Amino acid sequence: METFESILDAIAGVIWGPFVLIPLLLGTGIYMTFRLGFVQLRGLGPGLSLGLIRRSDEGSSGDVSQYKALATALAATVGTGNIAGVATAVALGGPGAIFWMWVSGLFGMSLKYSESFLAVRFRTIDKKGGRNGGPQYYLQKGIKGPIGALLGWFFTIAAIVASFGIGNMVQANSMSETAEMNFGVEPWVTGLVVAVVTFFVLIGGVKSISTVAAGIVPVMIVLYIAVQVWILVANFGGLGEAFVTIFSGAFTGTAAAGGFTGALVIAAIQFGLARGLFSNESGMGSAAIAAGAAQTTHPTRQGLVSMTQTFIDTLILVTLTGLVITVTRAYEQVDANGEALTGVNLTSTAFNIGLGTEQSNLGGILVAICLVLFASTTLWGWSYYGERAIERALGTRSILPFRLVWVVMSFIGATIPLSVVWTFSDIANGLMVIPNLIGILILSGLIARETKAYLTFDPKLTATQAEIDEGLAHEPGYQAWRAEEQRLDDEVGTITGTHPSIKQGAKRRG
Repeated sequence: METFESILDAIAGVIWGPFVLIPLLLGTGIYMTFRLGFVQLRGLGPGLSLGLIRRSDEGSSGDVSQYKALATALAATVGTGNIAGVATAVALGGPGAIFWMWVSGLFGMSLKYSESFLAVRFRTIDKKGGRNGGPQYYLQKGIKGPIGALLGWFFTIAAIVASFGIGNMVQANSMSETAEMNFGVEPWVTGLVVAVVTFFVLIGGVKSISTVAAGIVPVMIVLYIAVQVWILVANFGGLGEAFVTIFSGAFTGTAAAGGFTGALVIAAIQFGLARGLFSNESGMGSAAIAAGAAQTTHPTRQGLVSMTQTFIDTLILVTLTGLVITVTRAYEQVDANGEALTGVNLTSTAFNIGLGTEQSNLGGILVAICLVLFASTTLWGWSYYGERAIERALGTRSILPFRLVWVVMSFIGATIPLSVVWTFSDIANGLMVIPNLIGILILSGLIARETKAYLTFDPKLTATQAEIDEGLAHEPGYQAWRAEEQRLDDEVGTITGTHPSIKQGAKRRG
């Protein structure tokens, strides 16, 4: 087992080292940021307004509203990465890792926009009439020939494997460990509850998942933010020093202090970017799968709405968690065995120090409640990602067996030790990123051209479908997408029996 773990560690070290994903992620993010004219800055306000305030595009095609698609992506993204992932990055890379998580989030917004744009631009439907999108489709449809097919299938297989790691077993295990540590609940009990609840949530597919997510996600995010803001206000005098520690550690490393073992600059970069991706999933292509089901009048509109998910996840939630850990200097604490804290234990300690509840463990209990909520919604959201990937590989008949296996694996993940699953998840995540970023680079011209055309016409995202049709009447990219959407609508009508010709025939027969 030790040999196997060392092999996995070596593979993860190569994938997330200075020669593979770090330059690919940063390079592609920076390139798309400039290619799209800093879309993450100029499009953030309109994207937040459409996704969180107006919440839908009236008269558009798709399965769920833009808000529900965003909620599903947030449900899958806001998970253990925001609690345990941030803490692990700080424990291994020092407070400077937080800066590199910010970098991951800032440039990752352009990647999240690009992949979500492509998911809508090249989406299709399944045999039941549901809208499907994501890298498994747009890599093959957007890039003609064997290269597109190879990238698409590579992503599909990697997504299936990764879904059971980052999306299932890691989340279930984190819940069971937290429940046992804070409430004395046996892992098998947690596993059984998680499996039963997951079964009932998954029965209704994406509409059920998105509805549950739309109700839970705002509550859990507001709760988590409120507690952390309280801590930071109570420790306001130390915020300046915390920011200095983060910025200095990002470029000079962090010296050892207390129980903290210190960290080199390369460790801050490596773990900051790796855990940043684990948290916001920008560049992975996973959230694009949820975006592909959204009701939207233009790919750009859904791209901007989806992009806000990275802003909320990394530039708000990760920042707050990182600041709480840094301002309380919890990363310098040790456990009963004299070892440095990491993961959930580190975040719980930071909350207890910040709230002054070391004796009652109120901070740890609050972290436990947030983690259970975060991990539950992540498990449900990622089930949809894995389901779409397995459907692409094996067809719609594979969906029900996949859901049943998913439920069983959530129970197993909650009841067995997972010492290697985090490393395994890093590897699987990386294998999803590589084909997706290659595809984004190849299709960058199309993304930039059609984005510019739309935002020049409607920068505030207020145009109606009719106004868009008229305003972009001479844009070939939009016309091609609009014609395909109308064709898909006709197919959906035929499958579901709602096509006008079918209704008219039924009336005549009546």
